[in-house]
Amino acid sequence: MVASPIREKSFAFAVRIVNMCKHLKSQKQEFEISKQILRSGTSPGANVREAQNGESAADFVHKLSIAQKETAETIYWLDLLYATNYLGETEYQSLQKDADELLRMIRSAIITKKKNMVAKALIIVGIITSGGYLMSNFI
Repeated sequence: MVASPIREKSFAFAVRIVNMCKHLKSQKQEFEISKQILRSGTSPGANVREAQNGESAADFVHKLSIAQKETAETIYWLDLLYATNYLGETEYQSLQKDADELLRMIRSAIITKKKNMVAKALIIVGIITSGGYLMSNFI
């Protein structure tokens, strides 16, 4: 498969989340929020992979929309961990930056795919319409 920046970014982000959760559990004795952020923080990567193997353009958009929601949820958990002093400033800023970049990449991919879907639909409608016009001239 061709290298994909969004695939690479979402995987690297998931690795960071897993490592952060290990740290939270072993060093901070935090177990509840880390369960939540582990799920939401690793989900975007899985959904990006599913999207890349989607059955249709609509399925691709749907899977990326789930990845977008999960990334936004992860940002919430990061904010909460920081506000409750489980994450320090440096770690929080770094993870927040990665999450924001991932979210922008996902949103951009969704917008681009939707634009392409509309353009393709307009072309098909144009072909059908012009074909109908041409056929009426032969009848």
